[in-house]
Amino acid sequence: MMRALVHGLAITGASTVRALQRRGIDVLASDDQIDVSKVELAAELGVELVALPVDIDRFVASFELVSPAPGVPERHPLVTSAIAQGVLLQSEIEMAYRWEQERPGGPRPILAVTGTDGKTTTTLMAAGMLEAAGLKTLAVGNTEVPMLDALDLDLDAYVVECTSFRLAWTQQFRADAAVWLNLAPDHLNWHESIDTYIAAKARIFDLQRGDDIAIGFADDPIVMAHLSAAPGRHVTFASTAASDYRCVGDELLGPAGHLGWVSSMPRSFPHDITNALAAAALVLETGLVDPAHVADAVSTFAGPPHRIEPIGELDGIQFFNDSKATTPHAASVAIRSFDRVVLIAGGRNKQLDLSPMGEEPGRIRAVVAIGESASDIHAVFDQRCTVLDAESMEQAVEVAIEHAHAGDAVLLSPGCASFDWYPAGGYPARGDHFRRVVHDHLRRTGGTPS
Repeated sequence: MMRALVHGLAITGASTVRALQRRGIDVLASDDQIDVSKVELAAELGVELVALPVDIDRFVASFELVSPAPGVPERHPLVTSAIAQGVLLQSEIEMAYRWEQERPGGPRPILAVTGTDGKTTTTLMAAGMLEAAGLKTLAVGNTEVPMLDALDLDLDAYVVECTSFRLAWTQQFRADAAVWLNLAPDHLNWHESIDTYIAAKARIFDLQRGDDIAIGFADDPIVMAHLSAAPGRHVTFASTAASDYRCVGDELLGPAGHLGWVSSMPRSFPHDITNALAAAALVLETGLVDPAHVADAVSTFAGPPHRIEPIGELDGIQFFNDSKATTPHAASVAIRSFDRVVLIAGGRNKQLDLSPMGEEPGRIRAVVAIGESASDIHAVFDQRCTVLDAESMEQAVEVAIEHAHAGDAVLLSPGCASFDWYPAGGYPARGDHFRRVVHDHLRRTGGTPS
């Protein structure tokens, strides 16, 4: 009997344990930090949970398969030991892909999305387009549903959100259509270098076949360099460039013509438009939907929370929760979406250069620096605008409101991770807290919560 190790017992790790058990594989779970909740989860799963021993090489050699959870970095001793000894490393999506290929009746279409920013929105939008066409689908991968949990569901197609964490340990995973949205430095606390980060992303194209579809963002030179070498059929998208999928005035266009109107979109920031074009390319190039279904989905799609999410208004000042912006690239995209911003930024820096956040000084009225990286925020903005400090989210909101004028946006777009102030809940906990604080203030002062 095959013996497998699942390291990291959280949502994806638990899903992996269950999937392996269903297939009669002997499973052991391990974790770097074992607490009461993980012990209880292991008991519920019926799996033994252990801490990693000192002699990690001998331990790893006792398994035929090691599946690290997405949070386990590529320089982790367990990972380096498995690679050195030739023990098979598989991520959740790799394992799911292999089993999907063995499905009676054949595998279902797989659409995949990667990029530094915009993955979740594009994944959900593509799923919405498939649903508009009457297809049964699910957004899986780096979502609330691991792909392994979806294998036994009655689905017509998958849309897989692919992080670099998951792509790094793939050997076979391939998508009928794959889109690479953009590339900016990120997760350098997980990857050994920017080169291994890019290499992990590139696997979404590298493992495709000649009859698959590779879709790239025409305005990103790194993406386009990898698209040029992709074995699949090449398709491009961009908001204004001469791309296969593009925006001309108010109209979204593809190779077959009209796809929808920008004015019909519930929200139409520049990145919303490019995300919609990328999603349209995924579903149309595979022949799964018609352009009319794209238009229907574009006009009704409501984006996920924590991504430039409007949360209220007071005296002409609008409030936006962009807690998901955990990189300077994501924060700079949000800043460019507004004419004038009071920015709340900071948190735990992921070893990234934050200077891209300061590239649009004319848009920024003031900055409120928060969290561990407050000094880094000062270094970016001190010579560009007023920078103030806050020791809590409540104080940050109060200070931001004091400095905002009618017509401004108060924008939480931190450019950093959230684990300094929100170690358990991550960016959703930060965004939820910001929303609660803003709503409490608006109710006290006669504003309008969204």
